[in-house]
Amino acid sequence: MKKRILCYGDSNTYGYIPTGGRYDEHTRWPMRLGELLGEGYAVVEEGFNGRTCVMDDPTEGGYKSGVALLPPILMSHNPLDAVLIMLGSNDTKRRFGLTPMTIGQGMMQLARTAKLFAVNEAGKPAKIVIVAPPTILGNLMQTRHAECFGEQAIAVSRGLPREFRRISKLMRCDFFDASPYAEVSPLDAVHMTAEGHLRLAEAMAEKVRSLLE
Repeated sequence: MKKRILCYGDSNTYGYIPTGGRYDEHTRWPMRLGELLGEGYAVVEEGFNGRTCVMDDPTEGGYKSGVALLPPILMSHNPLDAVLIMLGSNDTKRRFGLTPMTIGQGMMQLARTAKLFAVNEAGKPAKIVIVAPPTILGNLMQTRHAECFGEQAIAVSRGLPREFRRISKLMRCDFFDASPYAEVSPLDAVHMTAEGHLRLAEAMAEKVRSLLE
């Protein structure tokens, strides 16, 4: 049976293009990951624009809380050998008023939930990888996302890799920092370029193989 991977994230997992629209299936990092891993793997992409770790969004509508929707999504895609969770960018928005530590606490809830509901073919818990999302660029306040995110989002975003690494150790999960690979477009300071998607997929393929082979 193929090894099954679930990629759970926000618009950067959905494949949102900085100028609008969606990258094709050969560019989006989860689908490209599947191509790189080859025949022995099946990759499921579960990206949703605006998704946060635990917060429902008061202005963008419901269904944004990652932890609220995670159990049925995991159960509908089981058996799973690994779950890659890349969330946290939307949590930095001004309206939520969160710090890296409080976003980390939300990620802890996600990891705990994934450990409960994601199981492999043998009925054992799937591998959980907490992925620190690509950091927001310093030119944020010169982009269309300035008012939505706010200047504080830059510093909060930069604090996530360290916090998520700490949470990974506490929860006995694996950790991966997307920022060295996931190039963000200066056009909006938040969303990845096509090249960023491809490079992230390459790095993630190595990570997945090291976990499951």
